[in-house]
Amino acid sequence: MSESLIVNNDISKEEKYKQLLPQLRALLEGENDVVANYANTAAALKQAFGFFWVGFYIVKQDQLVLGPFQGTIACTRINHGKGVCGTAWKEQRIVIVEDVEQFPGHIACDANSRSEIVVPLFDDRKEIFAILDIDSDQLSHFDQTDAFYLQQVTQILGNKI
Repeated sequence: MSESLIVNNDISKEEKYKQLLPQLRALLEGENDVVANYANTAAALKQAFGFFWVGFYIVKQDQLVLGPFQGTIACTRINHGKGVCGTAWKEQRIVIVEDVEQFPGHIACDANSRSEIVVPLFDDRKEIFAILDIDSDQLSHFDQTDAFYLQQVTQILGNKI
């Protein structure tokens, strides 16, 4: 298992993701504990990209419940269809928000969050079992490059469940 992360800060976002993915696979290799894998994934993403907040919400009955994260204190529970995370869960899709203040029903866990991307994790039956939530303190921080590579991150995690 790899326990260090090497990401060059002088390269494009896409190249950073390309450097990160094999290291993430190595980091998670042989570990089947969901909490450990979520924790290390959140830490790796935050370290590699300097995101404001990175974490997971786990589907428990009719709510998303806070899981491992890196960042400031977060909302503990989110209802289905509420906020950005609940919307991604309900609509079963990646949601990118350029300005969280313009998102109807946004749940402001931290006022410093300005933009957000939420990526669902699907099981073999195509049901969502968790959500990857990443916030930035900059407007319009996330784009389709993030969506593409973060979906690959969630697939790596999905293969560990």
